[in-house]
Amino acid sequence: MTGEESSRRPRKIVHVDMDAFYASVEQRDNPELRGLPVAVGSPAARGVVAAASYEARKFGVHSAMPSVTAQRKCPDLIFVKPRFDVYKAVSLQIRTVFAEYTPMIEPLSLDEAYLDVTENLKGMEIATEIAEEIRARIKATTGLTASAGISYNKFLAKMASDQNKPDGQFVITRRTVRPSSKACPSRSFTASGRRRPRRCIGSGSRLGLT
Repeated sequence: MTGEESSRRPRKIVHVDMDAFYASVEQRDNPELRGLPVAVGSPAARGVVAAASYEARKFGVHSAMPSVTAQRKCPDLIFVKPRFDVYKAVSLQIRTVFAEYTPMIEPLSLDEAYLDVTENLKGMEIATEIAEEIRARIKATTGLTASAGISYNKFLAKMASDQNKPDGQFVITRRTVRPSSKACPSRSFTASGRRRPRRCIGSGSRLGLT
């Protein structure tokens, strides 16, 4: 493929986002916490939730929420002190998996990153298959689940990664973006991109970024 042909080729971007990363690490390392509502952070009056397990999220608990509010929403909430050294070590394991597929890695935080797999190290053509393999490798390596979004740009890949959480993936192609997505109000998105309006995108497919 010539340089000109490569520049015209649609990009294949995968956004990998670990599921409730800090809380999941704590539940992995302490079996007694599994299946229980867990918040990573301090229960002090001025404390803030750094991460919440999916069991806690069912009660409306989420990251950046004041701890007193979280306890009010979920009286049985279990607070666990953060272990950032452990989270960083696990994050490095995850990035090692990414590097098996592409050198084009853009970390956003310890628990998420963009991967450009257009020209990947495995010679794989289907981006959805690459995402599936990466998620399986992460689970085998760390015991944790990840979700992924696949699209032709970073914005849509990040939007897609939230559609089938936890432990799932979603693809947005040029054919599955509805015209209404162009009219999505900017207030529907937070600075971190955590809130994405599902009504703005069509159903995914295995075209795969094909």
